[in-house]
Amino acid sequence: MSELQNMREGQTYNCLDQKLTDLRALAFLTLHEFNNEIDAQKRAELLKKLGASVSTTSHIAPPLEMSYGCHLSLGQQSYINTGAIILDNAQVTIGDNVMIGPRVQVYTAAHSLDADKRIAGDEIAKPVTIKDKVWIGGGVIILPGVTINEGAIVGAGSVVTKDVPSYARVAGNPATLMAKNSIIDGHA
Repeated sequence: MSELQNMREGQTYNCLDQKLTDLRALAFLTLHEFNNEIDAQKRAELLKKLGASVSTTSHIAPPLEMSYGCHLSLGQQSYINTGAIILDNAQVTIGDNVMIGPRVQVYTAAHSLDADKRIAGDEIAKPVTIKDKVWIGGGVIILPGVTINEGAIVGAGSVVTKDVPSYARVAGNPATLMAKNSIIDGHA
């Protein structure tokens, strides 16, 4: 099995593999075009060229950084604000009517805890899922393998280390459940 197949199947893979390096280089070049393109339709075409699945009713504001670009699915009427970093080594699925604030970081790659294996390039990728109607505040970091369930709100600057229940409000580092009505004036 190739390293790309191992990565896509959630197995340990070598991130230093030449084919993976080439795919990341293609993503870098294509996203450079995306980030410098004024026309929204042309930006959408560039993401499609990478293999991303983005609804025509959704919007991603540049600049955008991704590791591969081919493991992103973005539903309808969703918005990703400027400065997003999506390390899409595994699938990143974002539902409908999702609002993602500026400078949000979504990580799917996890390196080995063993220093020698990490230096050798051992890595594993775990998918991230953000379901419908979620609001993620600016500067949030979402770690590998996390699911943020429908209608949840993640407060700005939070680090999400585990799944978030439907319609829950979480904040902090690590993100923890907030008391109901603890968001002042409806802003996270």
